[in-house]
Amino acid sequence: MMKKIDSHQHFWRYEAEQYPWINDSMPDLKQDRLPQHLQPLLQQFNFDGSIVVQARQSLSENQFLLTLAKSNPWILGIIGWLNLCDKDIEEQIIELKSHNIIKGYRHLIQDEANPDNFMKLKAFNHGVDVVLNQGLVYEVLIHDVNLTAATQFCAKHDQGILVLDHVGKPNISQSTPKEWEKKIRPLANLTHVACKLSGLITEVGANWTAAQIEPFIDIALNTFGPNRLLFGSDWPVCLLAGEYSQVYQLIEKNINHLSPSEQAAIWGNNASRVYNL
Repeated sequence: MMKKIDSHQHFWRYEAEQYPWINDSMPDLKQDRLPQHLQPLLQQFNFDGSIVVQARQSLSENQFLLTLAKSNPWILGIIGWLNLCDKDIEEQIIELKSHNIIKGYRHLIQDEANPDNFMKLKAFNHGVDVVLNQGLVYEVLIHDVNLTAATQFCAKHDQGILVLDHVGKPNISQSTPKEWEKKIRPLANLTHVACKLSGLITEVGANWTAAQIEPFIDIALNTFGPNRLLFGSDWPVCLLAGEYSQVYQLIEKNINHLSPSEQAAIWGNNASRVYNL
């Protein structure tokens, strides 16, 4: 039986100091975005639930998301945040593991001063090892310029599942599909790495067209394959470039040539497996 799962979305009570990445050019994001705002969209497109992903690097983020999940059972999993460089990271992860709904962790690598160097830090790599050794998932958030370093980083951590967010954020307006395929294929060749079909319209902006994005979806299908791709809306960040329905329809159009089982994998069965739902 297919489970239909939005594998990537966020919630917040907006406070400027808590979300410095939300700037004055993002009025759609400078407001509360909570479960009651997303649930009608999930119901409209027949989703069983979602995976909520951290949106701020704060220990309080974990408790905030846990509280939301308690009163919204359709929140099926949480990707939280911890400082993976902390010396007592194993104790922190084990303590939070008592909350079965926490499925893994993410760090905003893309926002580090030097993402390539950050992925080489001994303490950070140790923290990722602890996450994976506890049977949890680590999600990789980078820009395309960091793909080579990310490939080397992911190759070191093959004892569990890694998930690449937003197809590695291709610079769609600057890269040709052939150039992009050369960049992404070495990472896609690592079979322990899954990939989210998410965030693509935001990488182009409000004037995106399907024709711009579709070749990059095809590359993701050809490199990762349908059994390692997960649908994610990236709501509400997607609102910077389009509506939830547009994100959904873009993916729907570009996977409808696949077999029913392959489509079901992308719509939710892969997420169910990756996050052990």
